[in-house]
Amino acid sequence: MNVKKVFLFVVLLFTSLGFAQNSASEITTKDGVRYITTSIDYPITGTYTFKGAEPVVELNGGGTGFYQQHDSPKRAMIWGIECTQTGEPKFAKGYDNKEYSLYYKFTASMESETEEEWNKVEFTIHFNSGKMFINGERMKSFTATEEKK
Repeated sequence: MNVKKVFLFVVLLFTSLGFAQNSASEITTKDGVRYITTSIDYPITGTYTFKGAEPVVELNGGGTGFYQQHDSPKRAMIWGIECTQTGEPKFAKGYDNKEYSLYYKFTASMESETEEEWNKVEFTIHFNSGKMFINGERMKSFTATEEKK
């Protein structure tokens, strides 16, 4: 009888760990400590373009990518979506959209910069139009079949 209880406990433990929320990484920003994750319920990885061309933002899996400012070359970065300490993404829900905070940090300094810091920009998902925006200007399309829900 005890073996069955132990077995059931182990199965439930591993099942709950498998369905646990996203992991969170702690970062220190100019506004204090924040937590970020690279996983939300939508296909956010990919290339975001400005009017179909450069400058671009590339979000790769695992929190790496490139961020290109206007009239500048692409720069390697790390990124994440703001979340709770337990990994639950923070967002504001609108009529047909969700707004998140995207944090990014360049991984290589330019000569004019002394230390890289975390930057915060708006990340929105617009469901009716099937578009995602970074900072309101870099856009990527997605389809409803790509949503994880």
